[in-house]
Amino acid sequence: EWVIAEVRAKHPGATFLSEAFTKPKMKHELAKAGFTQSYTYFTWRNAKWELEEYLAELTTPPVRDFFRANFFTNTPDILPEFLQRGGRPAFLIRAALAAMASPVYGIYSGFELCENTPVPGKEEYLDSEKYQFKGRDWNAPGNIKGYLARLNKIRSENRALRGYDNLRLHKAENDNILFFSKSTESLDNTILVAVTLDPYNGQGGFVTVPLGDFGIGADEEYVLEDLITGEWFHWRGARNFVGLDPHQRPAHIFRLRRQSGREAGQVLFA
Repeated sequence: EWVIAEVRAKHPGATFLSEAFTKPKMKHELAKAGFTQSYTYFTWRNAKWELEEYLAELTTPPVRDFFRANFFTNTPDILPEFLQRGGRPAFLIRAALAAMASPVYGIYSGFELCENTPVPGKEEYLDSEKYQFKGRDWNAPGNIKGYLARLNKIRSENRALRGYDNLRLHKAENDNILFFSKSTESLDNTILVAVTLDPYNGQGGFVTVPLGDFGIGADEEYVLEDLITGEWFHWRGARNFVGLDPHQRPAHIFRLRRQSGREAGQVLFA
């Protein structure tokens, strides 16, 4: 506590990152002591119910009042089973979840190349850089550099994604699809995210948009731009269908671009 206070007095922008993987209470105490961010259990939350439960815990009182979660997809110590088994689609899925759900996230070297060779029977890399330097061909076939760059561009251009406790979970009628939103307080920037949690099969289902929260009438048309592909979708009503393919479209990252008002051409959201 003393060190953190002394450093921040001279360097307010300094970031202190804490880790206590196996001790949740200690993890919380470190945050209360002044650590800026913490590693989390995001790495091991894969099922929809697990993610929803954990995201709700992190972004609602009391935890949100003192704890800031950094969503790491992997670390030098940890190669999760989801990445070991799910191949390239699993890397796309976890990147989208981490980058959209938290304003701070991280990847460990090799994630860009979907490296996933484990020590047999363990959640560890076979060739860990804890013990060696490792050369890489960053342009190797199958890399996801472009996808990660796109996610980061979306983050930099949308203020709603810089918020921490503005995440809202919404209904998706498929246990393999997570649906949530982030908005600025003025609603001038609203992002809706639908992510498949299945790295093997295509998944589809109806999702429910909380129209009232966004000032949209029950029968009014509204327009969503997919910030990954550039496609535009015209929706009407709260309940609409999404189809996701883990190989080609693991996530829809929508920006609410425009809602058609009662007067033709009236733009309510820019």
